[in-house]
Amino acid sequence: MIQNQQSMAFNPYMDLYNLIVPKDNLLRRINDLVDFSFVYDELKNKYCLDNCRNAIDPIRMFKYLLLKSIYDLSDVDVVERSTYDMSFKFFLGMAPEDAVIDPISLIKFRKLRLKDINLLDMLIIKPWKLRLERK
Repeated sequence: MIQNQQSMAFNPYMDLYNLIVPKDNLLRRINDLVDFSFVYDELKNKYCLDNCRNAIDPIRMFKYLLLKSIYDLSDVDVVERSTYDMSFKFFLGMAPEDAVIDPISLIKFRKLRLKDINLLDMLIIKPWKLRLERK
């Protein structure tokens, strides 16, 4: 399964997020409120599970696009900011020292994996709809 390919690394530096990213930070609050696992269901037919290469986690890629939308950034800018903005790295589920993706990967993700999907629906409506269904 695609979601089993990626997991947040646990290391001694992960506690930095508790010091650097305030509890009321927008991205921390979004992470606390939204279960992004719906992304796996939405994109399960868009990935080949037997080509022997691990894909970049679709949730992480989706979150890059969400950051791009929230902060009105280009693909290149959102990736660049993710290299130094600890709230971005926290939101993306990355360890502080993890390398970011190449901006081309984000472009390919959007064009190949999301070409038939209404991005607005995935970015805004779906997470809140799922949250209401669980209540």
